[in-house]
Amino acid sequence: MEESKKATLTLTNEDGDGFIRISDDVVSNIAGLAATEVDGVSRLTGNVPGDRMAKRGKKGMSKGINVIYEENRIRIDVSIVVKVGFNIVDVSGAVQEKVKQALQTMTGLTPAVVNVRVSGVDFMEKVEQ
Repeated sequence: MEESKKATLTLTNEDGDGFIRISDDVVSNIAGLAATEVDGVSRLTGNVPGDRMAKRGKKGMSKGINVIYEENRIRIDVSIVVKVGFNIVDVSGAVQEKVKQALQTMTGLTPAVVNVRVSGVDFMEKVEQ
């Protein structure tokens, strides 16, 4: 697999008289917000602890999101923690659909793949019934 690079996605219109650039951070934030809206997701997880991300000025919504552009397709990797009591497969599937839908609605991009990695279960979050 090729290493992700922070970049922008450039889209040109059919007439060739303009372009739109969408930053990886924008795509990451949209995907992160969509993932955290799914019932059963406790939080996003990433390699850098949240307090260090905040000191660097990064928004919390992009933590745990990896955006990879491959030729004419986009791949999104999402890393989450699931609340105890929720079905991991159901929550993961809902995250995939919600991320695809949010990106399509807000950017016009349809990711070819949305991979979800469940990195843990939050036993502190009680299921509301």
